[in-house]
Amino acid sequence: MRAVNQSKAFAWFAVIVFFGIVDMTPAIAADFPVADKVLVEKGKRQLHLLQNGIPFRTFKIALGFAPEGDKEQEGDQKTPEGLYMLDARNPDSDYFLSIHISYPNRQDRAAARAKGVDPGGAIMIHGQPNVPNYSQAYYAREDWTNGCIAVSNSDMIDIWLMTPDQVPIEIVP
Repeated sequence: MRAVNQSKAFAWFAVIVFFGIVDMTPAIAADFPVADKVLVEKGKRQLHLLQNGIPFRTFKIALGFAPEGDKEQEGDQKTPEGLYMLDARNPDSDYFLSIHISYPNRQDRAAARAKGVDPGGAIMIHGQPNVPNYSQAYYAREDWTNGCIAVSNSDMIDIWLMTPDQVPIEIVP
């Protein structure tokens, strides 16, 4: 049943994109406010879209399986902390849409090199898995990613529409 509902949601989303209601080239919908910064508060499990330093939308998030502390290396299941950019979009992700976060930055690579480890990468803001392994309730209440920032699919559409390319994202403890 869940796969059917997700397939229906994706089909509607595809219709919207096909008819140009939402342009998936990283254009921003004119009727939505546009963020000039994204702030993630890991401890509060919140992602805020900001305009001129003032939050105008807040979303509930899930983090990596090991949410405490800064990401240090590939496979540590941590979500990075620091200042990055949202630098690429993937409408064909394994998760419902994804926006790439520019981790690792120069400092992250230097710290990993000093420890002799790989800093990892492929950190995204994304929706739910296209092929879920768990119930919707699990994804709504647990930290379940490998270090990404996950939101509901409907929230991901809003974030996609309200964030331009190359917008800064700050991730704090």
